[in-house]
Amino acid sequence: MKVDKLCQSLLLTSAITLTGCFAYALLLGTPAKGDEVGAQIQEVDKNILQPNEIRLPTTSAQMLESPTPTNPPAISPNQEEKGGVVSITGVVTNPTDKGVEIILQTTQGNALQPVTLVLGRTYIANIPNAVLALPQGEFRQDNPASGITRVAVTQATANSIRVAVTGETALPQVQLSDAPNQGLIFSFTPGTSAAQTPPPLGETQPEKPTAQTDEQEIVVTGEQDGYLVPDTNVGTRTDTPLRDIPQSIQVIPQEVIRDQGADVYSALRNVASIRQNNPSSFTSIRLTNRGFFINDFFGNTLRNGIKDVGATIGAELAGIERIEVFQGPASVLFGNAPPGGSINLITKQPLSDPYYSVEANIGSYDFYRGAVDISGLLDTDKKVAYRLNTAYKTQNFFHDFSERKVFVIAPVVSFEIGENTKLTLEADYVNSETDGFFLGLPLIGTVLPNPNGKIPRNRNLNKTYESRDSAFRIGYALEHKFSHNWSLRNTFRYGDVSIQYKGDGVPTGLLSDNRTVTRGFFEPSDDLYSEYNLLTDIIGKFSTGSIEHQLLFGVDLRRLDRNFQSISRVGAPIDVFNPVYGQPPGAITSITDTNTLTDQLGIYIQDQVTIAENLKLLLGVRFDTFKQDNQNRITNLETSQSGDSFSPRVGIVYQPIPPISLYASYNESFNPVIGTAFDASTFEPEQGKQYEIGVKADLTDRLSATLAFYDLTRSNLLTTDNRPGIPLGFSIQTGEQRSQGIEFNIAGEILPGWNVFASYAYTDLRVTKDNILPIGSSLNGVAKNAASLWTTYDIQNGKLQGLGFGLGLFYVGDRSGFLDNTYELPGYLTTDAAIYYKQDRLRAALNFRNLFNVDYFENSFGRLRISYGAPFTVQGTISWEF
Repeated sequence: MKVDKLCQSLLLTSAITLTGCFAYALLLGTPAKGDEVGAQIQEVDKNILQPNEIRLPTTSAQMLESPTPTNPPAISPNQEEKGGVVSITGVVTNPTDKGVEIILQTTQGNALQPVTLVLGRTYIANIPNAVLALPQGEFRQDNPASGITRVAVTQATANSIRVAVTGETALPQVQLSDAPNQGLIFSFTPGTSAAQTPPPLGETQPEKPTAQTDEQEIVVTGEQDGYLVPDTNVGTRTDTPLRDIPQSIQVIPQEVIRDQGADVYSALRNVASIRQNNPSSFTSIRLTNRGFFINDFFGNTLRNGIKDVGATIGAELAGIERIEVFQGPASVLFGNAPPGGSINLITKQPLSDPYYSVEANIGSYDFYRGAVDISGLLDTDKKVAYRLNTAYKTQNFFHDFSERKVFVIAPVVSFEIGENTKLTLEADYVNSETDGFFLGLPLIGTVLPNPNGKIPRNRNLNKTYESRDSAFRIGYALEHKFSHNWSLRNTFRYGDVSIQYKGDGVPTGLLSDNRTVTRGFFEPSDDLYSEYNLLTDIIGKFSTGSIEHQLLFGVDLRRLDRNFQSISRVGAPIDVFNPVYGQPPGAITSITDTNTLTDQLGIYIQDQVTIAENLKLLLGVRFDTFKQDNQNRITNLETSQSGDSFSPRVGIVYQPIPPISLYASYNESFNPVIGTAFDASTFEPEQGKQYEIGVKADLTDRLSATLAFYDLTRSNLLTTDNRPGIPLGFSIQTGEQRSQGIEFNIAGEILPGWNVFASYAYTDLRVTKDNILPIGSSLNGVAKNAASLWTTYDIQNGKLQGLGFGLGLFYVGDRSGFLDNTYELPGYLTTDAAIYYKQDRLRAALNFRNLFNVDYFENSFGRLRISYGAPFTVQGTISWEF
């Protein structure tokens, strides 16, 4: 298909913009070695990494010289007329005593010259000057032999084909030969833990074809790299390419995190639909996604697909491989969840090859950080591997008196227990200590004018506020394969989270002089969580006639035990323009001592149905039941509440041409609502219902984009019960809010060395039913328009090879400051930049944030809690791998 016709079809399906078509045409028209740039990996195993993602720190190759055949076949006249293009008339797989052989049937077998590479556990041979002349168009087969999970022979470009073969646990070993009048023969045997691969990219097989008995074998090791992550587990709990999941999912990979020098907060700026509700100096996240609230301590953040209270304590990413953002309701997979989406942190896992890395950072406001990442094998049989990440960070913030110290250690050990069983033990400990915990400034004097002047950006009214937070987790993941098609995954994790705080707390009012702020005060207080999670999944593949199924059945058990103790006092007032700190607090206003025990059970089933190669259906349903016991130790009052909910999910993906996936889906979510109405009836869970349609486009094998349209309704919200005769203080579940929006994101490599990671979100969030909030009003902190762009370029050759540059633009439009819609925070655009140098194992970088020192407001949590954004800062990094 010509580029202009392809772009027309893409535009008709809202796949990409004119800019995308131009980039696509540019990429397809760019020459490269081996005719590779235009080649597209349309459907290969999930472990296939993109060519730009391969780093080859060490290479060992063994190649047997192949003699020239004595009677090379002549090229036919018809072949010459076609410019030397060879037709593959058939693809045959034959089991062997060691594995499987694949024959590309053609009378010109020795004219086929593969360009080979390795991506994860997949061997790939790109063969130029060849076309598939098959009735079905291409060839695919799952599990052709023990230890081989997939074979795919596809048309990569108009004049080249691709052979991709994936091993079950390791890269398969390959031997190439050609037989007269048969074709080119690939003989595969299942690999062991040692990886095998052809020469590095750009190097072809020997010019002269092999005779039937000639063989070659090459070995190499490598590891992942790149801005494009083609698959994820979070969307289905199975290993599924993103292009086959009928829902928008955005993945922030390790490369983006590294190039930006990011922590949790700054990394999530790359997702335009996410907004921060806390200052970036907070110790954990409180976000909105698609307009709706996400809070760590409600278990809305996941760690390796499991709910995790306090998952982002310390805002530190040591030990984290990537961040996955699941857009929209996700209850069918994770139980009670916010309707706007979930955040999933994926941890770093052990590597089979030795890896050692040390990193040091220094930056503005006394920022110092050191980190170590080491991995390798613990035994000579290569069955036990480990990984250890640890980091220590100390930093001040631009707010007066505000400083933090964070320590992280995260060990992981994996055991290969036989050929079909793997056990992974994982733990981590995070300790975060913050002094001068910033809680915001009044609206008058920041956003709005104050007759006394403007409040300085660095002013902090909470010098005495201290927070001591820690999280400890330990657990295991057990995976067992019953056969090639059926497997079991069992995971358990225990978590312990401690939040301790004291000192001058949340502001409570601004007096008529517009300078005196009243506050609360906390005596030493404890918020303690113990969390238990046990998940068991059974995954199976089977067929009903020509229809293929991947079935997931799971059971999810969770217990959350929370103990909360707090004593609040009247805090001493403070002059925001001339503060005097450390004044003694006043009388006690409240004492809290409670225990809340929540038990949850979820049972879910999901079927990924492949009706045809280009038509896929996703069906899922989950049943959850929960019980919560509350004990007030002050009043000796005990209450109990229980409930249940069904969460369905249905989606469809249609691929009219291999690079394009059109999808539609319907999802629901629920969140328990604790309490009773005036008539003593218990509240029903909140419900989220979303309709989404979209398109996912593989613009090239290195660059992908997603465009999504959604309509999301949140119902059963509590609002004041103002019916006649109802006393004050009761609520009723008649509230409703609706979010409608558009999201676009693009990630990957535009040209060699030029990467991009960008997103745009239009979010129209409105109150549709409420007894207090105005109908049609927006919710606080949600901007209608937001966008982010991060792009880097690495010089590819010459004396400056290894030098790279990065540029980031982050835009947030005007947004409502609070629920009453009485004021707005103005929009802003900030600019980041980076310069870095990579040579062998050394990397040095400088990152600049808010390059032009824009004075902006990050967020608002009410009229007394406005947060300025950080000014211009610089961070330097140097790292060494060995």
